[in-house]
Amino acid sequence: MPSKKFSSALGSSSTVEDYLERILELINSKGYARVVDIAAALEISQASVTNMVQRLDAEGLLKYEKYRGLVLTEAGEKLARGIAHRHKLLTDFLKLLGLSDRVIYHDVEGMEHHISLPTLRAIEALTRQLRRRPALRAQLQAATA
Repeated sequence: MPSKKFSSALGSSSTVEDYLERILELINSKGYARVVDIAAALEISQASVTNMVQRLDAEGLLKYEKYRGLVLTEAGEKLARGIAHRHKLLTDFLKLLGLSDRVIYHDVEGMEHHISLPTLRAIEALTRQLRRRPALRAQLQAATA
């Protein structure tokens, strides 16, 4: 899980995390990530993406070549994988509670940038237990229906 927060010259840590998460998703699905693809995925302007990508490059989280694309550095990929893991864990946990996809999406987007590592570990342990205990899971799902 990433614990380092990037809030200096890069802006808010949640913005940086959103970029890294989307870049990793694009690389995993398409084999590459370009500014135009990131802009489309985040629904923002290409100029804004170029600006952030240049700052992420300066911070050593990715390598950016104008007009060519980008790749995550080892540090950037490690951080992005931690972010993706956190997102998946929270999504899986809320699904086990029987919440709707709409609610899950909204809640995960709000929680994923603000949750502490101890809380995340507790949710991970609870998620493992809920998978092993279908009767308890059914009770929780009935309570949220």
